[in-house]
Amino acid sequence: MFPSQVQTLNMSTTTTSSSSIWLLSCRKLKFFTRIRRFLHSKAARKQYGSSASDHSNKLRIVNNTDEEEDLVVEKTESELDGSMALQKSVKRLHFGSWEEKEMAAKAIEKLAKEDVKVRKLMAELGVIHMLVSMVDTEVVGRRLAAIKALIELADGTFTNKELMLEAGILSKLPKDIDAVDDQTRHEFAELLLSLSSISNTPFSLAKTEVLQFLIAILESATSIETKETCLGVACNLSAVLENARPLVSNGTVHTLLKLSSFKELSEKALAALGHLVLTLMGKKAMEDSSMVPESLIEILTWENKPKCQELSAYILMILAHQSSTQRDKMSKAGIVPVLLEVSLLGSPLAQKRAMKLLQWFKDERQAKMGPHSGPQTARIAIGSPLHPREVQEGKKMMMNLVKQSLHKNMEMITRRANAAGDSSNLKSLVLSTSSKSLPY
Repeated sequence: MFPSQVQTLNMSTTTTSSSSIWLLSCRKLKFFTRIRRFLHSKAARKQYGSSASDHSNKLRIVNNTDEEEDLVVEKTESELDGSMALQKSVKRLHFGSWEEKEMAAKAIEKLAKEDVKVRKLMAELGVIHMLVSMVDTEVVGRRLAAIKALIELADGTFTNKELMLEAGILSKLPKDIDAVDDQTRHEFAELLLSLSSISNTPFSLAKTEVLQFLIAILESATSIETKETCLGVACNLSAVLENARPLVSNGTVHTLLKLSSFKELSEKALAALGHLVLTLMGKKAMEDSSMVPESLIEILTWENKPKCQELSAYILMILAHQSSTQRDKMSKAGIVPVLLEVSLLGSPLAQKRAMKLLQWFKDERQAKMGPHSGPQTARIAIGSPLHPREVQEGKKMMMNLVKQSLHKNMEMITRRANAAGDSSNLKSLVLSTSSKSLPY
């Protein structure tokens, strides 16, 4: 036998022996682990007669140890499976066919629901840009899969929302609402609701295509749920002061006023109007609307909608403040009896706002009525310095008033006496009436 062959044979023998030693050590480890568990359980059984509680506790410890080891194994296996699924889905989304991309989008939707870390990791792998590009497709199922995946990826992550806006998701909104089904409209609205919740972003969400999309859905025969989601988007947008001008210029105020008359949608519509009425453009648009204040006064009568009553009273307060024209319109529309009812039966906040409005109407009515009828004198502040001549004139004026009053009382007494025809009654009447308190 050659030396090289001998060396090869020795190496193979060494490798075989080392592997066999490793297997043997593994078996020994398993064997001793089982022996340890067995001894624990046997010791627990021996102590059962003396202490049943100790036995149950030790058995519980042994069982908990076994369960913890099993859970660690299961968790490790699930993490490996999730990692493999994530890698496979990302690979299909980037390099697969359209059918594989659709399947990958559905898988990403499921994976994104589990953990925020997974969502951030997917964003780093370039998943968002690929999903945004899929939204342009004409295939309904493929588009829905991409939108649903984006909704899950946007949940709770500011970075992912920024990446979607940067990828141009707003330009992917359908131009013709009638060309898409109700489910697609709803998913788009859900995505916009998630994106509109972020603040301090350089991307403006109050773009023309977004507002036209929202108004088209709100004015179409779409489901109540989808309209409610779109109203949530409008409420988020109206909370940003910079968005007031595009919202008002695109006719959002008129649409919101119409929807506020529906009890299912009124609360969110009024919340958006409550934001817009604080701006000059929004307040002007409401003042010029033919539905104001009648529609808002009607909402005040909804006893089973206290939140709507509060929001409606708030908007009416803003409109009526320092505006006699709006208060006149409200008064002619019959707001005072409604406010009285709300001040008695409404929620505490609605009562407070209704009473404030009533106080304004009361003050304005008193200002219009002016002083009461009867002899009028100039009002002088108590304690102010007066000229002696003015004091004398005041005394003369008071004496004249007293004389006039006495003269009127005597005329009344004379008429009563003549009507009775008894002169003896005249003295008694004079004595009884001359001591009465004077009106001044």
